[in-house]
Amino acid sequence: MSLLEEISERREEIAKKWCDLVFSTYPVETQKVWKSNKDRFTNPVGAAIRKVTAQLLDLVIDWDNGDAIAECLDELVKIRTVQDFAPSKSLSFALELKKLIREQFFEKLKKENSLDELLAFETRIDNLGLIAFDVYTKNRDLISQMRIDEVKRAYHMILRRANKIEDASAKGAGQV
Repeated sequence: MSLLEEISERREEIAKKWCDLVFSTYPVETQKVWKSNKDRFTNPVGAAIRKVTAQLLDLVIDWDNGDAIAECLDELVKIRTVQDFAPSKSLSFALELKKLIREQFFEKLKKENSLDELLAFETRIDNLGLIAFDVYTKNRDLISQMRIDEVKRAYHMILRRANKIEDASAKGAGQV
């Protein structure tokens, strides 16, 4: 059985382990809540992480639709972009999959002299990380632009209020 076939066969188990690795990047109390509460309404972030890790694993196995991979990554990367993580930690989930696959299959593939299959799959994961970096950068730029726009709006409101106050004081001074 090839590595891709074996990963496909064990995809639910691997997706769950990968999800747990993503959860492990959060504080312990957060992990407990996200792992125990599977309701997407009361735990939207935990539900999104579960959903995206499962979908991404399928997409990496198939590796035939880069747009679908980027779209799926966008959901998880958006969450991690707005959280207080360094960029490297935000995107570490891709490398966690690489580590997981290596732990699960390295010895078996080594015995079968099939490490080339592992290297090929790891290349997919490396590319997943690069796509995630592009998505992260796009989202980070969007957040920065939103902050700039908010400062501009606040500054504009301050100027409008200052002009109204100035106008009111000028009218009041002329009437006395």
